[in-house]
Amino acid sequence: MKEKKQHKYDVAYLRIASEWSKLSYCKRKQVGAIIVRDRMIISDGYNGTPSGFENCCEDDEGITKWYVLHAEANAISKVARTTQSCENATLYITLSPCKECSKLIHQSGIKRVVYHNGYRDESGLDFLRKAGVEVHHIDNLDTF
Repeated sequence: MKEKKQHKYDVAYLRIASEWSKLSYCKRKQVGAIIVRDRMIISDGYNGTPSGFENCCEDDEGITKWYVLHAEANAISKVARTTQSCENATLYITLSPCKECSKLIHQSGIKRVVYHNGYRDESGLDFLRKAGVEVHHIDNLDTF
């Protein structure tokens, strides 16, 4: 029963992350992230340029600019500016994390990652599993 209830929450939080992704100005891919601790959303993020930069993620050739932040990096950075902590939190993200973000996730103390779509390179997920972070894939957001 506890597992079914957790799945229900996981789907609900992933839906929120999906809505959050729509705030991104990136044309190639919009990604959203929510960090939850003790059933409270402590941070959110989407992929985009740093504060104070223009809201254009791609150059004239459609290539993502090097300084664009990934959704999970944005969410973790926001927590760092508060009195909150990611220790033992869950990250809900619409796209599985890359290698670089996986290091940030692990170092921030996040213990669980729930994602919707898979990124083409799964080495970030492999790293998280090796680091002892629980990883869950939910591909259908229509079911509880």
